[in-house]
Amino acid sequence: MHETPPPTPPGPSTPAIPSASAAGPPAAAPPPSAAQTEPLAHGLKQRHLTMLGLGGVIGAGLFVGSGAGIAVAGPAIVVSYLIAGALAMLVMRMLGEMSAAMPASGSFSVHAERALGRWAGFSVGWLYWFLLVVVLAVEATAAAQIAHGWVPAVEPWAWVLLFMVVFTVANLTAVKNFGEFEFWFASLKVGAIVVFLVLGGLAVFGLLPDTDPVGMTNLTGRGGFLPNGWSGVVSGVLTVVFAFGGLEVVTIAAAETDDPARAVGRAVRSAVVRILFFYVGSMLVIVTVLPWTAQQAGLSPYVKVLDAIGVPSAGQIMNIVVFVALLSALNANLYGSSRMVFSLAERGEAPRGLLKVSGGGAGGSSGQAGGVPRRAVLASVAFGFVSVLLNLLWPDTVFLYMLNSVGAVLLFVWALIAASQLRLRARLEREAPEALSLRMWCFPYLTWLTLAGLLGVLVLMLTDDAARPQVLWSAGATALVLLVAAGREWRARRAGAEGSGGT
Repeated sequence: MHETPPPTPPGPSTPAIPSASAAGPPAAAPPPSAAQTEPLAHGLKQRHLTMLGLGGVIGAGLFVGSGAGIAVAGPAIVVSYLIAGALAMLVMRMLGEMSAAMPASGSFSVHAERALGRWAGFSVGWLYWFLLVVVLAVEATAAAQIAHGWVPAVEPWAWVLLFMVVFTVANLTAVKNFGEFEFWFASLKVGAIVVFLVLGGLAVFGLLPDTDPVGMTNLTGRGGFLPNGWSGVVSGVLTVVFAFGGLEVVTIAAAETDDPARAVGRAVRSAVVRILFFYVGSMLVIVTVLPWTAQQAGLSPYVKVLDAIGVPSAGQIMNIVVFVALLSALNANLYGSSRMVFSLAERGEAPRGLLKVSGGGAGGSSGQAGGVPRRAVLASVAFGFVSVLLNLLWPDTVFLYMLNSVGAVLLFVWALIAASQLRLRARLEREAPEALSLRMWCFPYLTWLTLAGLLGVLVLMLTDDAARPQVLWSAGATALVLLVAAGREWRARRAGAEGSGGT
């Protein structure tokens, strides 16, 4: 990590709130005033944020990866998705509560710093940035493989280069361009799922041409609803829980709207329930229309269902949807990573050169709104390009280790979000209750239950031969970042003690 000087006084985007590492109990944050808004552009509209919340997690993990979950859980994959979706929904509610009260482009990294100390904000911010830029390579490579199948004359590396250039330009120009890309990408994905649910529902009741009512045969036959018992449900949870990653970008993007507190509240309320409906509804249709034994890992269950009910060219249609989903995720990850590293730079946790915005000033110093953090975008793209090259050159060695090192990072991030909410909610209720426009349900009991659930998933991953390397490598990456954070804290304290001794 780049060594930076002790943090400067809070800029426009950081209200003056003592961190948990400061002497004495930290104070709660008042709702940000107009003078405390981000130095970034406020070009995102409510429709952008709402659709980002709906479409941000609808990706290849659902359209293709769900087949692996069905293969291990059978029809009970519906229960697996309910459990994983409930965890994601609770985490998102906590994050929405904090982001509505204290919106910031660094979102949960800023909240962790305010709640637990600089080490927490530094650690979760850099871990999430690393997660996004590594996964970005997977998405770019997968999209390139699909495009290569359509146009074999163009090599996959050329497609990757094209995608990266297009989305880099889109993110360098204006935030509304990112918003428009995501709005239309998400609209296509949501529309595809709605059409799938309608067609699947009609097929279940035998209302399509040449179809008969399916009834409950596929849900209760071939081993019953729980063919592999509850252990199959647990294995299904481990398979599908990461498909809900991506919702966090909504709270990062909210800081670039005209009314962040209201925008994030509305986006969170609309997104979590509808996403749960799309995921669980899709799985229910799939395991009702076709026997669960017909599904295979690596093959899209959506294609199998569409083929079974007679939709022509179902495979190509779903290829287009998956292609759009991958590009959408690539775009969102590039945006999220650039804003996260920009926020780290604002707080002195990343090189301050990344604070330059397109409006001509530096974040926190120019006071000029309307800018795009171009250097932060380019820094994220540069590492993304490195990840892509590693994926193309050494997919089974170097890049596999990198991918494993971020495999469980999402669960660590969610756990820190829950821990931060426990601290900040109590402070806000005591010192700024008016800021709590969106509240976590049944606080603190559901927060503790969520933490226990996340710990349970990690423990179960350790007992699974396929998932264990991800937990161990991710734990190693997290320990390395925590070690760097501890070293920075020690140097800052030592510098402070020497400064006090000198005076």
